[in-house]
Amino acid sequence: MKRNKKEEILLNTENDEISMLAEVQTDSDDMNMMKFDQEIAVMPLRNMVMFPSVVMPVTIGRPSTLKLINAAYKKKLPVAIVCQLQGDTDNPGFNDLYHIGVVGKVLRVFEMPGGNTTVIMQSSGTKIHLDDIVKTTPYLKGKVTIIQEEKEQLDTDEFKALIDTCKDLTTRYIETSEKMAPDTVFAIKNMDEPAILVNFTCSNLPFTVEEKVKMLSANNLKDRLYILVKILNREIQLANIKQNIQMRTREEIDRQQREYFLQQQIKNIQDELGSGQEDEIDELRQKGKAKKWSTEMAMLFEKEISKLERINSQSPDFNVQLTYLQTLLGLPWNVFTTDNLNISNAEKTLNKDHYGLEKVKERILEHLAVLKLKGDMKAPIICLYGPPGVGKTSLGRSIAASLKRKYIRMSLGGVHDEAEIRGHRKTYIGAMPGRIIKSLIKAESSNPVIILDEIDKLGSDHRGDPSSAMLEVLDPEQNNSFHDNYLDVDYDLSKVMFVATANNLSTIPPALLDRMELIEVSGYITEEKIEIARHHLVPKELEANGIKKEYVKFSKAALEYIVENYTRESGVRELEKKINKVMRKIALEFARNGYELTHEIKPADVRKYLGAPEYSRDKYQGNEYAGVVTGLAWTAVGGEILFVETSLSKGKGGRLTLTGNLGDVMKESAMLALEYIKAHAQLLDLQEDIFENWNIHIHVPEGAIPKDGPSAGITMATSLASALTQRKVKANLAMTGEITLRGKVLPVGGIKEKILAAKRAGIKDIILCEENRKNIEEIQPIYLGGLTFHYVTDIKEVLALALTNEKVNGAIDFNITNQTTEDNKQI
Repeated sequence: MKRNKKEEILLNTENDEISMLAEVQTDSDDMNMMKFDQEIAVMPLRNMVMFPSVVMPVTIGRPSTLKLINAAYKKKLPVAIVCQLQGDTDNPGFNDLYHIGVVGKVLRVFEMPGGNTTVIMQSSGTKIHLDDIVKTTPYLKGKVTIIQEEKEQLDTDEFKALIDTCKDLTTRYIETSEKMAPDTVFAIKNMDEPAILVNFTCSNLPFTVEEKVKMLSANNLKDRLYILVKILNREIQLANIKQNIQMRTREEIDRQQREYFLQQQIKNIQDELGSGQEDEIDELRQKGKAKKWSTEMAMLFEKEISKLERINSQSPDFNVQLTYLQTLLGLPWNVFTTDNLNISNAEKTLNKDHYGLEKVKERILEHLAVLKLKGDMKAPIICLYGPPGVGKTSLGRSIAASLKRKYIRMSLGGVHDEAEIRGHRKTYIGAMPGRIIKSLIKAESSNPVIILDEIDKLGSDHRGDPSSAMLEVLDPEQNNSFHDNYLDVDYDLSKVMFVATANNLSTIPPALLDRMELIEVSGYITEEKIEIARHHLVPKELEANGIKKEYVKFSKAALEYIVENYTRESGVRELEKKINKVMRKIALEFARNGYELTHEIKPADVRKYLGAPEYSRDKYQGNEYAGVVTGLAWTAVGGEILFVETSLSKGKGGRLTLTGNLGDVMKESAMLALEYIKAHAQLLDLQEDIFENWNIHIHVPEGAIPKDGPSAGITMATSLASALTQRKVKANLAMTGEITLRGKVLPVGGIKEKILAAKRAGIKDIILCEENRKNIEEIQPIYLGGLTFHYVTDIKEVLALALTNEKVNGAIDFNITNQTTEDNKQI
């Protein structure tokens, strides 16, 4: 091949094993290589565009292309070189190729290690247009048309300025680029021929295929040069932005870990380019399509999405709106768990987790039964109230387990901000939904069991009254459209089962109390505590302390000893702590001496482990003293017996003294009892002047403990009657009841606890108001063994039952006393 002029430049690249040879032919080159038939072999390239008069290495992978190369190399045939539209197309057709290309020939073929073939292709100075593909086997053949480029003057000032600008920009680009070898700068500066410079730059710089095709399509060298300068300017600006980002990132994260540096760099790049926002919005929209919300809610969500699209990602409002949409998507719209409607299984679950509490269990089973028969109903709103430690909160967990529903606990103790329930308006800084909505997001279903713990501890201040906000939540007629300020849309809470717990109903507003179904969870009696300890507390503490159950057993007597002498509570929290303390002592012994045979805990062992008893129960003290009567009292930790003592002392005026830290109601009961005795003195055969010559003192022992209530009325009346008549009170007798000035006996509360306290103290007979008979019938018969109940309606019946005809030893003789007084008057 004859050449009048030739320039060759070798480029060493970092990634290619073969040096890149850029060779440009002049117009006087031998044109024999350009003579081809009507059909020409077509060589498709992946992600590469070849420019006129350039030599480039090409790696061959396709069998058809390898056949084309072999034929062209042996027969010295010209080849039409074009680029594919998509690099991953294996068998491209006419529509899969760019229709602009160049004619070239195969210079060399290299067999590379690993079975690959690399060829050196040389393009001519001729561009062609691919008109059609006529054959596909054994390789592509097509028809082409030669494109004649326009000639322009290369010695104008504009063209020279363009060439100089191109060299400068190319040099700056290579210096800032990590993809180009620095030696390329030397090659660029030594190119004097404009065509060589432009085609070499367009071929070897890492621009996109689309941009290279655009440059190849230019009709003349000047237009191609303008496009090249524009692309180089853009790439240099992007490189400068990247450098600025790197510098800013380096200043922000001084002495930080490399991983944090990379994350921050990515963040800054995204901030500069604004990328990722569209993908995030598309993801939100796809999640919204999967939600089971209503048509109105779907329209609202789309409206909010559109609002997000209009906000700049750099604006603070963008994150506010994004968080709001994420909250909407997080809610379980019309997602429900399937209730387990097996009544026997639910009853088994409740009995396994809790001993006693029959009313609560019965209410849950009733709800299940109605749900099973009706298929759908509004969930009840239950309020469990009672003393601490009786299992109100854990009972809610058992309810959820029996229904196979999700369980969520909300602690309301100390909450005094209405926004905690209803949420904040989303326009506020740091706005968030209320606790109800957050609980539903956490539960991932719209029908969980939500425990509103300590609802009686809700407070109120200048930020609002949260108990008022709870009115809508806990109203079955309204909570199907609960309005949270943050969501600003209605949400259906009618399928949620709310279980509130409280210690004291008096602090709950009446309007809120009216919306709940009240179930009392009273304190446990000793027998129930023993069973709870055997079935629940002892196994739990054995496991907690790493002791196998076959090594330690608690006798029933030991558990009763702990309950009676080391605890004074309604619930079982203190009992659990004492059992845990015993377990720790045993664990220490095992750790020192190794495991022994089965270790049965008895009362003596309890005393060794827990020390001296902390409490002592009152026992019946007999009836040897006049004026001492056993009463029954209710306390927050269970029932107790108390003694009412009356003593007489000589003195004018008949003064009444009351001691024992008595409350106003109890003092009034004492005055009522005395006035009744005075008004009915003839019933007891009392002398008329006895009240004028004797002072009366009523005392209730354990004076440091406050006492109040009307239930000691008949006890005080009996005590006064016994003291004034000096008659004994019936042995092993206790009583409770309120009296009126007419002598009527009224019912009182806390009967269950009082009865069991009397039984523990050894009482055999109990006097109660007739109306309290129904309370006795509710107590299981097993707890009433050995007790005899006397139901009365009038104080006369009480005195007839309580007082015997036997005088106490050393009884006061009021006749002698009065006679002595008359003799003294005569003297």
